[in-house]
Amino acid sequence: MTNTENDTRAEDALTPENVAAEADATTPTTGENDEVAKLAEQVAALQQDLLYSRAETQNVRRRGEKEVADAHAYAATKFARDILSVADNLGRALAALSEEQRADEGIKPLVTGLEATERELLSVFERNGITRIAAIGLPLDPNQHQAMLEIPSDQTPGTIVQEMQAGYMMKDRLLRPAMVAVAKAG
Repeated sequence: MTNTENDTRAEDALTPENVAAEADATTPTTGENDEVAKLAEQVAALQQDLLYSRAETQNVRRRGEKEVADAHAYAATKFARDILSVADNLGRALAALSEEQRADEGIKPLVTGLEATERELLSVFERNGITRIAAIGLPLDPNQHQAMLEIPSDQTPGTIVQEMQAGYMMKDRLLRPAMVAVAKAG
C-alpha cells in the first residue's frame, strides 16, 4: 500500500457520515446512561471503602506496633514498683547507722556489704531506665510529687523543703511520686 492509498482511506474514514455513524454506535441510550451512572457510583463507593479499609488496617498495625513497643519498654513496671520498697529499706538501714557503728570493726564488713548492695541496686535501676525524681528545693509538681504536709519556712510557698519518700520514674512513666513536705506561706 502506498502513502496516497493510506491518505485516501484516512479521508474516507473521517467523512461526516462515518463520524456520525460511529458516534451513534458508541453513544449509549438513556437507559444505558442510567446503568453506567449507577455502576460508576458503585465503583466510586467501592474505591472509597477500599481506601477506608486500607487506612483502618494501617492504623491497627501502627497501634499494634506501639503496644508491642510499650510492652517491651514497660514490662517490668510492676516488678520495679515492688523493688522500690527494698531500695527504701536498704537506704533507711544505712541512714540509721551512726559514725561509731560504721567505725566498729565488728560491723564494718556488714556496712560495706550493705553499701555495695545499694550501689548495685542503683546500678540496676539505671540500666533499666529507673531514675529518682528530684525534689528538694524545687516547686511542687503534682505530676511527680505528692504533698503530704506544709511546713512553715522562709522558702517560697509551694517549694519542696523535705522529702519523706523518694519518687521514681521508669523512662517517661511515673513509678511512684515523691512524698514531700512543702513550704507554707507566711
